Amino acid sequence: MKVRLAEIKDIDQLIKMRWDFTLEDYETGRIKASEYNDFYNECRDFLLKALNSKQWYIWVAEIEGTIASHIYIELIQKVPRPGRVTNPFAFMTNVYTLKDYRGQGIGGILISQVNNWVCEMNFEFVIVWPSEQGVNFYKRYGYNRCSEAMEYFPNFDK
Repeated sequence: MKVRLAEIKDIDQLIKMRWDFTLEDYETGRIKASEYNDFYNECRDFLLKALNSKQWYIWVAEIEGTIASHIYIELIQKVPRPGRVTNPFAFMTNVYTLKDYRGQGIGGILISQVNNWVCEMNFEFVIVWPSEQGVNFYKRYGYNRCSEAMEYFPNFDK
């Protein structure tokens, strides 16, 4: 297994994984197969920009040419504050392992690599919003639940 940053050659696999990941979370029929081409184009544009930026880092675990697992990291720049060095923090999202590779420790190896990279890069912290079934996975790798964040959802029905 090879853990590395994603490359342009990985885009098709990453798009398919994002599609499959989303379908696992939605009830049958909510997303139609006919929507794939539009999704493909939108996701491809996003990934091309992301992979060529210094804002997004997509870590992958590759086994014999197949991306088995991935973690997306977006760097969030903070406003400088007097009296201290300002480092960005990392937003972790789109953490996914293909069904055939789950339960083999691949996700753990991948998140450990990401954690080491976060330390090496001096990011202030990592934030992730896990699903309920993912909480214990993150706890095993040093993540803690917090209750400080607040959310605002605009009501567009007004």
